[in-house]
Amino acid sequence: MAKVKDLPIDDRPREKLLLRGPQNLTDAELLAILLRTGTKGKSVILMAQEIINQETNLAQLASKSSAELIKTSGVGKDKAATLLAAFEISRRILSQAKWYSQKKITSPAEVAEIFIPLLRDEVKEQFIVVCLSSANKIIKFEKISIGNLNSSVVHPREIFKAAIENNSASIILIHNHPSENPEPSNEDISITKKMVEAGKIMDIPIFDHIIIAGNSYTSFVERRLI
Repeated sequence: MAKVKDLPIDDRPREKLLLRGPQNLTDAELLAILLRTGTKGKSVILMAQEIINQETNLAQLASKSSAELIKTSGVGKDKAATLLAAFEISRRILSQAKWYSQKKITSPAEVAEIFIPLLRDEVKEQFIVVCLSSANKIIKFEKISIGNLNSSVVHPREIFKAAIENNSASIILIHNHPSENPEPSNEDISITKKMVEAGKIMDIPIFDHIIIAGNSYTSFVERRLI
């Protein structure tokens, strides 16, 4: 297999990540960036894929101790330290992100406070369903669509599937505008009204639909669009 340096620039993991975003890399490509170098006769991407295959998935790899990582073929002390640091950062981020589950949502501004940091730098439009308990606390949020201009075209079944699976009392719809224009399009308004009607039928009301546009936001409830 060709070495990473022999690949077209746009196909090299680091360059691909910077050009297209981390969401467009495979698990092996992401792991290859951490490992940095391969072994004799084996590219770092191939080595990363073999490591993942041995462990079934990244989650199992992340549960290993330093001693176990060092025993993995091609992973020495330096690579093991890099992996352990990366996995620990991920664990801490997930732990710290859970603060939102204790927060009672009382206004669109509170929702925006949570999701602006998560969406303001995204280069693709994304659609998220936020599932709320009967106490208006966030149970979970699910990203159900990633795309470009048409990503906001989401079928009600996708939205309410997430709501039902998470036993939601109500839901909030969120999507971002990478253009940072906070104005909802006619399509945004039309789709939202259809979702509201579907929510009435499903007995899962839509609390709000919020557009994240850079550091600003638009609430459909505040604008009286729903």
